[in-house]
Amino acid sequence: MIWQCGKYKLDVSHKPLVMGILNVTPDSFSDGGRYLDPKIAVEQGLRMAEEGADIIDVGGESTRPGAGAVRARDEAARVVPVIRALAARVRIPISVDTYKTEVARAALDAGASIVNDISAFRFDPTMARLIASSGAGAVLMHIKGRPRTMQRQPAYRDVVAEIDAYFAKRVDAAVGAGIAPAQLALDPGIGFGKTPRHNLSILKHLGRFLGHGRPLVVGASRKSFIGSLNGGIGPRERLPGSLAAALAAAAAGAAVLRVHDVPQTRQAINTFFAVTEAS
Repeated sequence: MIWQCGKYKLDVSHKPLVMGILNVTPDSFSDGGRYLDPKIAVEQGLRMAEEGADIIDVGGESTRPGAGAVRARDEAARVVPVIRALAARVRIPISVDTYKTEVARAALDAGASIVNDISAFRFDPTMARLIASSGAGAVLMHIKGRPRTMQRQPAYRDVVAEIDAYFAKRVDAAVGAGIAPAQLALDPGIGFGKTPRHNLSILKHLGRFLGHGRPLVVGASRKSFIGSLNGGIGPRERLPGSLAAALAAAAAGAAVLRVHDVPQTRQAINTFFAVTEAS
């Protein structure tokens, strides 16, 4: 399967691609402003590329539970200089993690090739037209509510069935707006309006979403459900659990793993697939 992302044609038919997370925010749940300085952020992006990242995902607004919105101009001011610098120095796609068309347009102009939209074009409906006209890749994610409120007692009759139906509607809407199916990838939104039990069910039944014929993006890295399963450990202590979740997702058919720890995930994937493909 090919995921068409602007000038990049990403082959996602074999082992999963690694999408490195680069948060240029002051309030990320995992790194708390460590890469807010553009120079430091660019250095980290270059490091991730050297460590084996296939995609770098740059975000300028925290979407952790309880996070408030950031003005589009402030978000763009954070991500655009980093994207422009990275796009000039790496030969892998740059993704912008935003649901705002204004930010996405500026990021694409600066060299990004993918828009990672947590709302699947619902928060800003004009996003679909931008993706259609630009030819960029897009990640359509499932979220229940908004970041500020999404973790206030999220409930589902059947979380997997509801996400599956949501994907069908959002893909239809995207294609109806003129986006080629090959531009789309789908993300079930681990931790975005889900309890730990919901997250585990999604990972266990990930294969249900393969019926849409599009690559699946999974971002379980350092999420709170890993902490809750392991005595309440903090985000920076969750690497072993993150690797376990990544390999479970890979085994179930994930095409892209969105992670904080690029070299460790790359090593785990390489080893896992070497074992599965051994004679």
